[in-house]
Amino acid sequence: MSTPRRAPSGAAVLRPELTEAVVDAVLAELAEVGHGRLSMQRVAARAGVGKSALYRRWPGKDEMVMDVVGRFGVPAEPPPDTGTLVGDLHALVVGMRDWLDHPRLASIVPDLLAESRRSPRLAEAFRERLSGPRRDRSREVLARAVARGEITPEQAGGVEAELVVDLLGSVPFWRVAVHGGPIDDEGAAALARLVARGMTAPHRVGRRPS
Repeated sequence: MSTPRRAPSGAAVLRPELTEAVVDAVLAELAEVGHGRLSMQRVAARAGVGKSALYRRWPGKDEMVMDVVGRFGVPAEPPPDTGTLVGDLHALVVGMRDWLDHPRLASIVPDLLAESRRSPRLAEAFRERLSGPRRDRSREVLARAVARGEITPEQAGGVEAELVVDLLGSVPFWRVAVHGGPIDDEGAAALARLVARGMTAPHRVGRRPS
């Protein structure tokens, strides 16, 4: 009878409870000292784990930070399908607002964005883990609108679509990061209506007056 093989030394991964301790430590360090002063050593000490355990999971602090922040950044489920473009846009705006106003992330995301301007490696991780997936969610909503006949395929895949994707993220970010408060429900609904009206208006005004 053979005995179970033991995992080779150094191949272990963090246990779930230690993973959560690391997540808490990373978020706390980011909030207190920012990305620039955060280190694997500080996180390990705060989480009560060995630094080598962190390096077995992540090659460096940028990957660790984006993995942790990414847990809160992009929902695993598809964007809500409300049946209309304006409804889907509203759901996206509310989701972005709630993410930016998350009590653990409100002071962290602006710092990461600023730091990414100085760190190409962090900028790439930010695009891969956060901004890229969120932009994909917006494009999915536009694709649904094409299937419903609300907008044209050209509108969903051209310059206009990229501007729409930018608007859905930049307006909530501007409110949170610059004005210090989230966009409220009325503002989120107004932004969704404005964007939807801008995309669908050509279909209405393109007709000749009788």
